[in-house]
Amino acid sequence: MSDQNVPHGTNEEPETDGHADVDAETLEILLIEDNPGDARLIEEMLEGTEELAQRIDPTEETKRTPEITHETRLEDSLETVESTPVDVVLLDLNLPDSTGIETLEATGEAIDEATDATPIVVLTGVREQEVGVKALQQGAQDFLVKDEVTSELLVRTIYHAIERARQDRKRRRQRAQLESINWLNRIVHDITHAVITTETRAELEQRVCDRLVEPDAYRFAWIGGISPGSHTVVPKAAAGIERGYLENVEISMDENESTGHGPGGAAIRTGEVQVTNDIETDARFEPWREEARKRGYRSIAAIPIVHEDLVYGVLGIYASSQGAFSQAETTIFSRIGDVIAHAITAIERRDALVSDAVVELEFRITEMAEKLVELSATESCTIEFEQLVSGDDTLLAYGSAQGVSEETFRKTVEETDGIDAVRFLSVRRNEFEFELVSPVAVSLFETIATHGGRVESATIEDGEFRFVVELPRGRDTRQLIELVQEHRPDATYLAQRTTERSVSDDSSSHSVLEEELTEKQRAALETAYFAGYFDWPRESTGEEIAERLGISPATFNQHLRTAERKFFDSVLGE
Repeated sequence: MSDQNVPHGTNEEPETDGHADVDAETLEILLIEDNPGDARLIEEMLEGTEELAQRIDPTEETKRTPEITHETRLEDSLETVESTPVDVVLLDLNLPDSTGIETLEATGEAIDEATDATPIVVLTGVREQEVGVKALQQGAQDFLVKDEVTSELLVRTIYHAIERARQDRKRRRQRAQLESINWLNRIVHDITHAVITTETRAELEQRVCDRLVEPDAYRFAWIGGISPGSHTVVPKAAAGIERGYLENVEISMDENESTGHGPGGAAIRTGEVQVTNDIETDARFEPWREEARKRGYRSIAAIPIVHEDLVYGVLGIYASSQGAFSQAETTIFSRIGDVIAHAITAIERRDALVSDAVVELEFRITEMAEKLVELSATESCTIEFEQLVSGDDTLLAYGSAQGVSEETFRKTVEETDGIDAVRFLSVRRNEFEFELVSPVAVSLFETIATHGGRVESATIEDGEFRFVVELPRGRDTRQLIELVQEHRPDATYLAQRTTERSVSDDSSSHSVLEEELTEKQRAALETAYFAGYFDWPRESTGEEIAERLGISPATFNQHLRTAERKFFDSVLGE
């Protein structure tokens, strides 16, 4: 499978592939002539002439002087064409090792393989004008009858040949670019159709890669995602000529690492399409150059797959030709990335509506409630937090402790930085329930909530403080991990798992808690419940709960009554 026939566009820049650099000081002319006298005459006509330089580069202050390479045999000429940039070829059709139109055909084939249509001017004898006309029909730019050549005619002919070839190249590039854009637009249409017909994200990503490397398409395509808790890009789908490439390279989005300097990492960081149109000259591509060479990759495009604040990953497209990606193609690549991102978002949201699955992220934190953490190690006790309720300036934590006395627990809490107070709600023989007030932890849990997550549980045991964050499926787990670690440098990401919601989470009661109650109404209801306000006898009074929430008893009572009415409406109402 190859992309050799794909009509990729090229940027509108001076060509250098197979041609002398337009900024060079010389105009490279290849003279293929076995007659010494004719060759010397041609060289003398071109020697020191300023007219040709003026015609070729009329705006340049420093003119390019003609540099003539003279060959007498076709075989040697073909080697020169393959190895040396040439602006124009002056070709005698009758050589010691080739005669007639066959000479032109062989030279033309060599030029087609090595360059982008270097012009050929055929030199004929006075009696070979019919051959000259036939040469034009076979692709020569012009022909000259040797006995009629003058210096002025030779200069003018070379100039027009170079200019016509340049215009031909420009038209071909424009035509190829238009064909490439049309081809890419068809791919966008096919990918959009795949969005409608695919059931899963994995299926969608694989179909995108398969479409991009169909016959006469790109050489290789793959989609990668960010490994949770790291900056490493891991492959999720791939198609085309790969042969172990992804297994042999490492790609990161961390700009502080060499493996993050390439197009893939930059695309994820910037949210913009990144292009390497020649792996040999792009210094950013150094860590992957050798592996890319082995597989014939010359140009690479990296397309970010991002929707709003959700970073799904990156799409990599590899071509076997240099300069394969134009600015117009880059724009369409950006559209493809948007289409894929929107499709993944739609699939994830659809799955979230019909699935009971949620994502759990587990963290360890080392510099919070350190005295309680030490207590869990020395007393071999377990402290669990089942419910966290955010007030205006404090976090209320409701939990239970096993394997430690109330008195020891109270003294340890008093010595613990970041905890203001503790109340014991119920006491059994080997376990008691408590309420802690902590202003320190509020900002962390607010950050988590802002990203759509909630702290599902927290545990202090065996000298470690761990907590679990629950996220809806489809949210950007990597971003939440980074937010937590940015807020708490002492937090370590431990694991990610997908679990099923509890039955109650899918009930109408959960719906009213999430959708009908205001934050203050929900806080009042949850605090009352976990503080034992509804127990008999009551573990907490309304005044105590109001104090914890930083509101008046009347305001607490109003919030609680409204929340109760909405809750019971959802359970008992129509």
